[in-house]
Amino acid sequence: MIRLPSLPRRLQRRWRREDGNATIEFVLLFPAFMTLFLVVFETGLLLTRGVMLDRGVDVAMRELRLGTLDPMTHDGLKDEICEQSVIIPDCNNAVLVELRPISKTTWEPLTHSATCVDRTEEVQPVLDFVTGASNEMMLVRVCAVFDPFFPTTGLAASIKLDNSGAYALVTTSAYVNEP
Repeated sequence: MIRLPSLPRRLQRRWRREDGNATIEFVLLFPAFMTLFLVVFETGLLLTRGVMLDRGVDVAMRELRLGTLDPMTHDGLKDEICEQSVIIPDCNNAVLVELRPISKTTWEPLTHSATCVDRTEEVQPVLDFVTGASNEMMLVRVCAVFDPFFPTTGLAASIKLDNSGAYALVTTSAYVNEP
């Protein structure tokens, strides 16, 4: 006759078994590592887009100052920024450009926050685009909107998103119109 060990001994033996420990560690740590990876990837993408937008605006402003961007129109400036900002998806529909003179006597800053593309509306807001006169200081402000790559990660949750679920990157530059 086979004698069964008592219930507490059987439970104690099962409790001390070590097979399956790796599975438990994996189940507990994998979501944390994946979330960390996704947040780092999203941050890297956000920073890369910001740097490329800055680069595009800098190169376009250089073209503008040298006079090689002729005629200077809103669409021409936006096209030049988009051409130089390689990594911006659907750039012409994601970017708004504002250009206006700055008074050298009052140095009045821009009065409102940057106006960005509102993808929930069919018609986009009209921004100031004044080319300015000779020897006038000009300020250009560019706003681009992007969808988060991983919208459920912690970074996307902490960034201010608009009604369409996009975040905005804004860059500003200034130059003086040559005579």
